[in-house]
Amino acid sequence: MLQRILFLSLFFFSVSVVSADSSPPNVLVILADDQGWGDLSFQGNTNLKTPNIDSLAQQGASFDRFFVCPYCAPTRAEFLTGRYALRSNILGVTEGKERMSLEEKTVADMFRAAGYSTAAFGKWHNGSQYPYHPIGRGFQEFFGFTSGHWGNYFDPVLEDNGKMVKEKGYITDILTDKTLQYIEKNKDKPFFCYLALCTPHSPWQVPDEYWNRFADAPIEMRGRDGEKEDLPRTRCALAMCENIDGNVGRLLKKLEELNLDKNTIVIYFSDNGPNTERWNGEMKGRKGTVDEGGVRVPFFMRWNGTIPAGTTVSPIAGGIDLLPTLAALAKIKPVGTLPLDGIDVSPMLFGKNENLPDRMIVSQIQKRLSIRSQQYRYVEQNNQLFDMIADPGQHENIADKKPEVRNRLVQALEDWKKSTHFDLERDIFPIPVGYSEFPWTPLPARDATFAGEVNRSGRAPNSSYITNWASSEDKIAWRIDVHTDGEYVVRIHYTCPADDVGSTIELHCGDEILKAKIAGPFDSPLLDQSDRILRSSGESFVKDFKEMPLGKISLKKGIGSLELSAPLVSGKQVADVWGISLTLVER
Repeated sequence: MLQRILFLSLFFFSVSVVSADSSPPNVLVILADDQGWGDLSFQGNTNLKTPNIDSLAQQGASFDRFFVCPYCAPTRAEFLTGRYALRSNILGVTEGKERMSLEEKTVADMFRAAGYSTAAFGKWHNGSQYPYHPIGRGFQEFFGFTSGHWGNYFDPVLEDNGKMVKEKGYITDILTDKTLQYIEKNKDKPFFCYLALCTPHSPWQVPDEYWNRFADAPIEMRGRDGEKEDLPRTRCALAMCENIDGNVGRLLKKLEELNLDKNTIVIYFSDNGPNTERWNGEMKGRKGTVDEGGVRVPFFMRWNGTIPAGTTVSPIAGGIDLLPTLAALAKIKPVGTLPLDGIDVSPMLFGKNENLPDRMIVSQIQKRLSIRSQQYRYVEQNNQLFDMIADPGQHENIADKKPEVRNRLVQALEDWKKSTHFDLERDIFPIPVGYSEFPWTPLPARDATFAGEVNRSGRAPNSSYITNWASSEDKIAWRIDVHTDGEYVVRIHYTCPADDVGSTIELHCGDEILKAKIAGPFDSPLLDQSDRILRSSGESFVKDFKEMPLGKISLKKGIGSLELSAPLVSGKQVADVWGISLTLVER
């Protein structure tokens, strides 16, 4: 049984791939965030038009049953490693649970070892601090943000290879601009470029040009549970999807202008099902569920002159297949030593579907699990079995009618649990600090723990800041793993009105203490003017923060706790704080 299940497969097909250009193919991977299978006109959705994304399927291949994870970080880890996310210790989407084990080797490591230039733009979401950072995972360049959520899409502050910079414009346009510049710069050598977008994930912000198309437009095709559909959110999500499509068009035009379109593999997919109730082909479930609608996403691959135009791939496949498939297409070798869960599905691109293994793909989020074969989906939580060919909407539970099928899938799921050591109470990796290769380490609010009344600005940690810091009893701490003995410059990123300036703060690590004062006012308003729809109560607004040096602290190698407190509070509060940062300056 184990060898028939995807997670232990080392099965590789052999196929002769001849590109129209004899040089190594470039690779451009575009990953949307929270875009459902149904959020494209190619799938039959008449609520919007996405001609550029559709063209990838029309000129290349469309995978009819392509599966990812119910949430962002696990899907990204599976794409990067070719292995189930749980093997990489991905336990969640924030507070360190998204940090991908350093034992893993990524698709970027593989292409870089083969002589490719590598870059990532956009949302990373697999660890913020080096070596979990993209620069530590095979990418030579990174521009974007490393958390799972960004609270402002207009004129955002983003990271440029370890330096925070404020940009002008809309985030998807900015990330596309950076990708276009990268392609232009690397047009004469092979490149692997990963554009990880953050839309149509909330916050509900989109440029006027796209919002105006949908603000008063009728929504003809509705979600499966129509009474639950929030039409303003649907309109904004569709507007964001059309903005993505416009940017995909800019990328495809650039490849054509540079004569790279015939030697560039372009991949487009999404990281989970739709983030709201909207039309999704009548599938059951959405983001966060292990039903079909939560994990089936669009997947298109174009390689002009090599992959036959209009190809439809019917066998099931998933994000874990991308690393071995790209290795086969580019004729390079994976560099990791850990067994892959994915397989090379490139023969399917050329109609060679014989000798396929009897695959099963597992979907998991926390304790919720399901398993998919070519015909069936079994959902463990409610002991439900569905025939996905006869009943694609999952209306009839046939577990009692097909006990032999149910038992086979249950056993496969149990084998998977044993194989992945299905334990969700694992230790969270501490925050690494002090690498000379990348001396800057951010310690944001989302990675902190708290004592007293101090807390985060929103229930969702990823794009929050520290607030309600008003007592000498309040404590803010980060669990760190110091890699290098040395002196570290500490900076705090704060806001504080003039009336509250003057609090004394202390930073402790073991016997080391750094004392400083909040010396000057900086009172930034919340950046909330761009929301089209009121954001949820758990989603924080953001604001600009001022960086202030606190001094130097000496840290010793090993695991410890970095604790921030305020023995003297001079006003109503100490400050609001995005976080602190450490920079290794002496060894």
